[in-house]
Amino acid sequence: MDSTGRRRNPYELTEETPVYVISVAAQLSGLHPQTLRQYDRLGLVSPDRTAGRGRRYSARDIELLRAVQQLSQDEGINLAGIKRIIELENQVAALQQRVAELQSAVDGAAVAMQQREAAVHASYRRDLVPYQEVQQTSALVVWRPKRQPSD
Repeated sequence: MDSTGRRRNPYELTEETPVYVISVAAQLSGLHPQTLRQYDRLGLVSPDRTAGRGRRYSARDIELLRAVQQLSQDEGINLAGIKRIIELENQVAALQQRVAELQSAVDGAAVAMQQREAAVHASYRRDLVPYQEVQQTSALVVWRPKRQPSD
């Protein structure tokens, strides 16, 4: 199943589908195959494995390899720092996913509450008059009956 809960076609290729052998992944990322093996040992980029334990890289793995190389070469960050950055980015992505799930749950609860509130309002008896509190005043009203003319 995919992230939306739908069943995914097993033959559909996505960016997470492990299809590239190490030599192709090395060419696509511009790195040496031995560098890819080292990154795998260090836990920086961990590709899927075949039954025979061969590495299979996905398009997302290739992007990650390029990002690791860019951080290492251009930014001068060591591999331990890069590993921590990747862990934090993964944690942020997981938290964003959780926030989206919670927001969806809150939105659903709000809609359900509005529906229940509308049902309560619809069930009000129509033959009753709403009560309105009368303002208390200190005004004095004097009533005098009209005098009837004498017959």
